[in-house]
Amino acid sequence: MKFSVREIAFFERDVVLRMPFRFGVVTLEQAPQAFVRAGIRLANGCEARGAAAEMLVPKWFDKDPALGNEDNLAQLRASLALARDAYLAGGENTAFGHSIDNYGPQIAIGAARGLNSLVACYGPALIDRALLDALCRAVGVSFYQAVKTNLPCISAPGWEPDLIAFDIDAFLEDLKPGPRIAARHTVGLLDPITKKSLNDGLPETLEEVVERYGHRWFKLKVSGDAAADLERLAEIAAVLDRIAEPYHATLDGNEQFASAGAALDLWRRIKAEPRLRRLAASVAFIEQPVKRAEALSQDVSKLGEEKPVIIDESDDSLDAFPRARRLGYAGVSSKTCKGLYKSLLNAARCRIWNREEGTGRYFMSGEDLTVQAGLALQQDLALVSLLGLTHVERNGHHYVNGMAALARAEQEAFLGAHPDLYEKSNGAVRVRIRNGDLQIGTWVVQVTRAKPCPTGKR
Repeated sequence: MKFSVREIAFFERDVVLRMPFRFGVVTLEQAPQAFVRAGIRLANGCEARGAAAEMLVPKWFDKDPALGNEDNLAQLRASLALARDAYLAGGENTAFGHSIDNYGPQIAIGAARGLNSLVACYGPALIDRALLDALCRAVGVSFYQAVKTNLPCISAPGWEPDLIAFDIDAFLEDLKPGPRIAARHTVGLLDPITKKSLNDGLPETLEEVVERYGHRWFKLKVSGDAAADLERLAEIAAVLDRIAEPYHATLDGNEQFASAGAALDLWRRIKAEPRLRRLAASVAFIEQPVKRAEALSQDVSKLGEEKPVIIDESDDSLDAFPRARRLGYAGVSSKTCKGLYKSLLNAARCRIWNREEGTGRYFMSGEDLTVQAGLALQQDLALVSLLGLTHVERNGHHYVNGMAALARAEQEAFLGAHPDLYEKSNGAVRVRIRNGDLQIGTWVVQVTRAKPCPTGKR
């Protein structure tokens, strides 16, 4: 179904963290959240609006040490502005058509302005979600119904030969969302393991997090300093090994390793450390250990023989995953900040490659620790649940005091609409996690409740 883009507006809301979080080279204490509102018009004159939200996070999209946090935020805002101008200048097109027609030019223009591909694709990632949301509201279907029936008209881009012969429609129709998904708790490099300092009534230490939320999936950040990493992992394992049931973990290198060999060396030291015996056996995969400048030029097969390795920051284009596959990577992250269509196409690739090889080697992982409760959280959960993922990194609720900064009416609206996903505790509405799971049953079938737009405007 084709439509024209009539309006794209941007808004921001400041988000203050209740505890600092260190990832890679930055310690985050606050950051803005970007909101996009988009208006569309169908050929029959029907008009509708949709929205999307995403954090503006410094030092992840571009880790150039010469750039300060404000420089990084300016880059992301520039990406949004470039994409807005391009989408508004286009004529009638499908939702996917708007996205793919602007994909190449956005990256090229961004590069001319000093924006890497990951930064350049940030703006379209938000606008694409807002446009699809508007289309769902105009037609009166949920996100799940829209994707399963291919309302956006997703097809294989002509320059992606591995997808051309694949039946995208049948793949999308076969997707089945689940009513719950496990929340994978991230343990950052500064996060307290057993010693408290905040005393604000919310879980702070890893001990408290396990007790309060019942997590059984964990994402553990490593720094690239082998000796320091071993000691910190041993401290973490001392807590996780108290869990009676099996637990699972992933290791996130956050581009802290100069080579795959250095990452392999750490992994072998982890396996050889008696204090880490159970933790090592619980590791499911290793995420983006090598700096992006080298990640797609070095073979990681030896490390991959020990544990599957996925790309995250290196997933900066639609062809990044196929290039990574040739170097021994087995997976790729799904993040709404990198684009929902990229996630769907990469999921299709996993299906194709696993059929070709007769294995289950290739997979996607749900990542994004900063996503905030409300619109951003629900859009991300809608995507990963539809992809069939069974666990997703989720930490925005841990580093931020829920919806405490929002107006009371806004908090109550989210709680009233989704009482299984949210709860009211410690003076604010926040994400509800029980037995390590996020419950999404109230909206797993119906996300939007708009009635179909008839011939008039709405």
